[in-house]
This record gives sequence, C-alpha cells and structure tokens, in this order.
Amino acid sequence: MKTKHIAKREVDLVIISDIHLGAFGCRAKELLIYLNSIRPKMLILNGDIIDIWQFRKRYFPKSHLMVIRHLTGLMTKNTKVIYITGNHDELMRKFVKFSIGPFKLVNKLLLEIDDKKMWIFHGDVFDVTMQYSKWLTKLGSIGYDVLILLNSSINFLLNLLGREKISFSKRIKNSVKTAVSYINKFEEIASNIAISKGYTHVICGHIHQPEIRNICNAKGEVTYLNSGDWVENLSALEYDKGEWNIYHYREDLFAQAYFASSKHPSPPSHHETFRKLLKELST
Repeated sequence: MKTKHIAKREVDLVIISDIHLGAFGCRAKELLIYLNSIRPKMLILNGDIIDIWQFRKRYFPKSHLMVIRHLTGLMTKNTKVIYITGNHDELMRKFVKFSIGPFKLVNKLLLEIDDKKMWIFHGDVFDVTMQYSKWLTKLGSIGYDVLILLNSSINFLLNLLGREKISFSKRIKNSVKTAVSYINKFEEIASNIAISKGYTHVICGHIHQPEIRNICNAKGEVTYLNSGDWVENLSALEYDKGEWNIYHYREDLFAQAYFASSKHPSPPSHHETFRKLLKELST
C-alpha cells in the first residue's frame, strides 16, 4: 500500500535562522516537517544554523543530520540556497564568498525583489557583548541551553498531567524590562541604519524574536523583519506573491496532523545518512 504524499506549498522565498543544530534546544524534527511541506524557489539560512559553540558536547542526533541532508538535497534540485553566517557558526566566516552550484556563503546579502531593496544579515554585529565580551556571550549561551533542557523536562511532566506547556525563556524575555529594551533597541538600530542606506526592508535573526513591523524616524521608513528561531518560536519568514508573512509551526495544524498520521520508515543511522549526504554532494 502506497503512502500518500502531502502537496507541498510553493513559496518564492523562505528565510530561516537560529536553528542551532548540535544544541539540545534545537527542534530539528519540527523543522523537518516544515521543510518537507514546502517547495521554495530560494532559501536563505540567516545565521546560527549549526551551533559550532556546542559541538564539544558531542551531541548531534540523527534528526539534526537529516536537516543538513534535506538542505543539501534542495541544492541538488536547483533551489538557490544562501547561507549567511552568524555568531554561533562564525568559523564559517573564513570561507565567505565560497559558492558551488546554487549554494553561496556570505556575511550579508543585498536582495532586490519587486523593486524592493532588502538588506539581510544575522544581526550579531549589533550585539555589544559579542564585540567586546565574547566569553560572556558564550557563558550566556550555556546558561540558555541549560534552561532549555530544564524547560523540556518540566514540559514532559506537564504533558503527562495534561497541562499546557510553558516556555521559561519566552516568559523571561517578555517580562524582564532589560530584555524588552534590548530587543527594541536592536530593532531600532537595524532599522535606522537601513533607512540611512535607502533600503526598504531590513531582515535579521539573532534575537529569536519573530517580527514584521514598520519603523519610522525623521529620515524615512523601513519594514523590519525577523525570522525568529527553531528553539522556542519555531518560526520562519515567507515571501510569496509580493507579501511577507511569519510562518509559525504551532499554527500549521495541517502539516502536523499529516505527518503525525503518516507512516514513515525509521530514520536511517548516522552512517547511512552521512553516506547519502556525501553521495548527494558529489553528484
């Protein structure tokens, strides 16, 4: 008996950031469901895709490797994939301007679509702690990872009790004044620079806060966008038929229900996945 296949959504452009492959908090399985439900003409990976900071933990599940395989598979199908470096994958900045086929590695991207000038970059350049106290940022990353682990354990218990899941980190961001102030300042700085350069859109990641809003100053107006993350918000930016939208995995009940009810083979071993990955890259 053949398994039915979901009709993939055609999307002109998809932007994903802050996946953090290799970190405990990464929601790779949910991301795979999303990626399998779309067929983008262009995919932009806007930083912190692979969490190189966390690699020493020797933690890299099959689902994380399968995300990489899916992304390379898109390239073999002529989907244009642009990888913009972030702070957690900053080691890749040594290979900026590398390109092969439809794949390109850059630090930032200037894109013109439908007469709109879009400035796309990860956003860590505006993070003062990244510039002057990198060790402090890495320490904060470790604490964040521990918080995610603790949150996952508590949510597991809440699920058994039939209670609604909670997100500690989101509550902290939404309630602590300094966190809210940091997010607002980040958005305003990015937007002010974009306006001064004459861009119509500025698109970032980094702060794990999905957003689309217009920001004005005395010199003009710009549309600020942030793709969020695949740790807490499970979100992405989609541009199709001239419009921007924020995709929220938790609101995509159709894709969730389909993949939950479909019969899928057991995930391949690390060795088999890696072998297929190398085969796809060499063809």
